[in-house]
Amino acid sequence: GSFIVVNVTQKSSVKSSSKHLLSWCLSTIGRKYIYYKSELSHRVATVCMGLFSKNLIKLIYFLRIISHISGSQSHVANSEDGRILAAGGKSNHLHLWCLEAKQLFRIIQMPTKVRAIRHLEFLPDSFDAGSNQVLGVLSQDGIMRFVNIQTCKLLFEIGSLDEGISSSVISPHGRYIASIMENGSLNIYSVQALTQEINKPPPPLVKVIEDLPKSKLNSGDLKMKVTTGRVQRPAKSRENRIQTRILKQDLAGSFENKENELSDGLNKKRLQILLKGYGEYPTKYRMFIWRSLLQLPENHTAFSSLEDKGVHVAFLNLQKKYPIKSRKLLRVLQRTLSALAHWSAIFSETPYLPLLAFPFVKLFQNNQLICFEVVATLIINWCQHWFEYFPNPPINILSMIENVLAFHDKELLQHFIDHDITSQLYAWPLLETIFSEVLTREEWLKLFDNVFSNHPSFLLMTVVAYNICSRAPLLNCSLKDDFEYFFHHRNNLDISVVIREVYHLMDTTPTDIHPSSMLHVVVALTKGQYPVFNQYPKFIVDYQTQERERIRNDELDYLRERQMVEDMQAEVDQQRVEDEAWYQKQELLRKAEETRRELLLQEEEKMVQQRQRLASVKRELKVKEMHLQDATRRRFLKLQQDQREMELRRLDDELERKVHMRDREIATTAKDLEMRHLELESQKRLYEKNLIRNQEAVAKEMREDADAFRRKVDLEEHMFHKLIETDQTQNQKTQKLIEEDLAKAEQACLNADWRIQALHKQRCDDLQRNECYHEVARLLRENRRKETEVLNAMMGEEAKKWEEAKEKDFHLKSEKKASALADASRKWFLEKEINDALEHAEHPYRKAVPRYQNGQVASSCSPRASQLNAVSETDSATCISLNQRRIQWGTMERDLMERVRNLRQRLAAQARNRCQMPHLLAT
Repeated sequence: GSFIVVNVTQKSSVKSSSKHLLSWCLSTIGRKYIYYKSELSHRVATVCMGLFSKNLIKLIYFLRIISHISGSQSHVANSEDGRILAAGGKSNHLHLWCLEAKQLFRIIQMPTKVRAIRHLEFLPDSFDAGSNQVLGVLSQDGIMRFVNIQTCKLLFEIGSLDEGISSSVISPHGRYIASIMENGSLNIYSVQALTQEINKPPPPLVKVIEDLPKSKLNSGDLKMKVTTGRVQRPAKSRENRIQTRILKQDLAGSFENKENELSDGLNKKRLQILLKGYGEYPTKYRMFIWRSLLQLPENHTAFSSLEDKGVHVAFLNLQKKYPIKSRKLLRVLQRTLSALAHWSAIFSETPYLPLLAFPFVKLFQNNQLICFEVVATLIINWCQHWFEYFPNPPINILSMIENVLAFHDKELLQHFIDHDITSQLYAWPLLETIFSEVLTREEWLKLFDNVFSNHPSFLLMTVVAYNICSRAPLLNCSLKDDFEYFFHHRNNLDISVVIREVYHLMDTTPTDIHPSSMLHVVVALTKGQYPVFNQYPKFIVDYQTQERERIRNDELDYLRERQMVEDMQAEVDQQRVEDEAWYQKQELLRKAEETRRELLLQEEEKMVQQRQRLASVKRELKVKEMHLQDATRRRFLKLQQDQREMELRRLDDELERKVHMRDREIATTAKDLEMRHLELESQKRLYEKNLIRNQEAVAKEMREDADAFRRKVDLEEHMFHKLIETDQTQNQKTQKLIEEDLAKAEQACLNADWRIQALHKQRCDDLQRNECYHEVARLLRENRRKETEVLNAMMGEEAKKWEEAKEKDFHLKSEKKASALADASRKWFLEKEINDALEHAEHPYRKAVPRYQNGQVASSCSPRASQLNAVSETDSATCISLNQRRIQWGTMERDLMERVRNLRQRLAAQARNRCQMPHLLAT
């Protein structure tokens, strides 16, 4: 849940039971925690109690509103009847809450001069039944403005810029307003007098109460003196007069010294007695006593005019020479020094002014007016005759110090003279820093309690006393650097001893050399306007000012030129940066391109590796295919061999059967012709059967030829499609296709060779079969002379048939040769077109190589050399290659035919042996 901050302190008039009451109320509205802190005023608790006495619900809602008020609204006030709640804080806005309606009903904006609200209080009225309509608003400028919350009009205001209000309270009946001013006075205002004429209200009554001297107090003679004074108010007529009653003692008595009476009712002699008794003023009242001793006028208007001139040119770069960690302290020091420089031109040329003013700036950093007036009073009174030899150190003041030191400690002065140590080294560093470098804060405050309480010569005597009290370490020093270090750093010295020595010197120094004879008494700053300070050589300061102005102008010119150069350099740097960025971008692009190129190379390498793996896989597949084809070829050869063996066995069986039939015919020659006729019929069926088988063999061969022709057509169509796709494929793919076509062509050539061999085998078989038939016919003619005519006719017919078969066979071979020649021509044409497409994609100088390769492909695809005569006419190199290829194929063909011939001879020998076995058995 949200938190509510409530302040309940010892100063509050709220009883302890209010804590329990608030706890109960907060627990009722659901809050879980209560924090008692000092962020809000104790007025919150008082308001809560006032509301609770009227209405518990309003109290609870009031607490809810308080819980939602932001941190910028830290001041609240409530009307007497508890219906209206006003809140304000770090802005010029007033927020008015209606507790009955439980909502914010109005926001009032104060004048622009109001930047923050310090206090809020409703003005009671006897005739408004507790519904207060006038709200008093105390702002940061010390002016309390009274506003009507209904009409939002400014009724009247109290306080001024010169006499600001610190706090204020209104009487319960709303007749009087008591205000504590910033200068410590108490003003009581009459509300009736203020509201009689709103536009011209009368000034307040100021009553000052002072103590009487003891002599008068003892005599009992008291007298009141009423004086008429004027209180200036901003934007008000000066014709208004009020009576200021000042209660004072009778001033007719004699005083020992009129200057001992201070403006704030303090007595200087009594303060000196107090100071000698305790050694220092109380810390709590030190600033007040100093202000009284120095009789500061607190000229707000004059100081504001100096401050409004801004930072002086001489102190624009103060932070470079005096680097201060605290930014606030640096700003206060800069403003104070600038005000001093605007007050008098000499201070803009004084190099040691920051050292002189810094202790007071650090001490009065929260009140710049007091700081400025303290430093100005110090310069006018305790720095008399310091600027007569400007810009040199004050020789006259240093001579005074040297004369006093010579009178009281000649040995120490002689020691300084022996080591060439002048007063500018042992006295001036202490004066220009007013002992802030050699004393701690407490020691310095204690010293200036005595300085401000005595004659201005006390400060000079302090320098002499500091040297005398430090004579032991100074007499031991012999180097100039040691002396400089001693007077610029803190030393182990009791400041009380130094102060006692100062008073001793003030009392024992002769009048002729005493600084008091040449320095006037303390003179306070004038009220209203500050006095003119011209105790310096004006021509030197003016000359230095002119020189500084000239140097400043030269520096401005130099800065302008340097700015131009810097601008040009910035432009050059920007151009260089842009060029570098462009070069970096180009470098990045180049690196990216190289990276892409490397990636492409890697991808190409991967592609090459994949292609190599694919090629290896293809080689393996080709090897497997070759193995399979070899195995198929072997199985086919074995099948053919088995078929031939079966055919031979069948022939053997037929021969055996015929031999058996011939034997039966020889044995049964005398049998009936029906038996012969049956035999002839059976032989006829046998021949028909053989003819059907031969026809089946021929049909099978025709089917094989048709399958080969279909494969050839498919191959040609495939090559033609490959030709169409060649222009769109890459060189590597085209080469692979060419290799595949070459392999297919070689396979086709091998198939053609195999078929030629098969044809040769069939021819040899036919020849062998013819020889067997002739042998059988010869045997039959010898055994069957009676059937010679029939047999001769059958043999003649058979010879004719065989001649016709040979002619057809020859015609078939010629047709196959012509078909092979056409196939070779088409293949050569397709391969030439493929090579031309490849040459179109490659360099022109590589045209001869594909032609040579195409020649080899054509030569490898042609079965005979005569089929490539047309191609050999176009290129001599191709003809040489074709001739070589033809010779190789011829040699291979002869070898193959020789092997077939040997095989048939072996088979015929085996058949003859089988035929001879029955004759031998018969014989």
